[in-house]
Order: sequence, then C-alpha cells, then structure tokens
Amino acid sequence: MNRWYRYVPLILVMGIIFYLSHQPGDTLDLPDLPDIDKVCHALAYGALAGSAIFALSMDLWRRYPLRMALLVLIFCLGYGISDEFHQSFIAGRDTSGWDVAADMTGALLTLGAWFWYLRRRFGVCLVVMPSLR
Repeated sequence: MNRWYRYVPLILVMGIIFYLSHQPGDTLDLPDLPDIDKVCHALAYGALAGSAIFALSMDLWRRYPLRMALLVLIFCLGYGISDEFHQSFIAGRDTSGWDVAADMTGALLTLGAWFWYLRRRFGVCLVVMPSLR
C-alpha cells in the first residue's frame, strides 16, 4: 500500500533547509559561538535523516537495514551537496566541504540512534544474515 503521507515530514524538512539556505548571509543572526553553523548543519541534516527514515517502511528496515541506511546516507549527501551548490548563488553565502561533513555527521548520528532503537526494540542487526538451509 502506498503511504504517501509518510513523505510529508521529509518534504517539509527539505523545504525548511532550502528556505534557510536561500537567505542572504547577512540576515542569518546566529549566536556568536565557535562553529555554531556546523552544529546547525548537523541538526538540520539529522532531522532530514530522521524524516527519511520515517518515510521508509518498517518492513524494509527489518529486511534490508544496511541498504536502507545507505539509501538515507546517499540521499542526505546528495541533498547536502545540492544545498551547497544552491548557496553559491546567494549573496553573502559560500560553499564549504566542511558544511557537507557536518551534514553527514548529523545524518550518521541519527542513523546510529535509529539502529540502537531497532536493536533494542526488535533485535535487528545492521547486517542480516540469510538463513542457511
């Protein structure tokens, strides 16, 4: 069954990230803390990974946990790279590989928490071994 509504949070998070990336650099009023922008990147892409996890069915996560994790990571990486490209056209913004690294850190932390939950709740391991008959 097609559960289209599970994609709504993913689309909302993508829209919020796009909106924030479209703001000129002088309009973003972040606290004066070291590397706060990297923390913001990690939080935003942690939310993106979480919404991507939610969009995928639990059945897929139980049967193919490693494939689903790679799918979420590749999706977040692709969106992070496209976001940096988008920022290159916005006044006062620039591109940075460190921003993409912070994006991936947030996505990896979210996936780590998700696998911890799957293991505790359902006993799902990262790699599922096929039964030998």
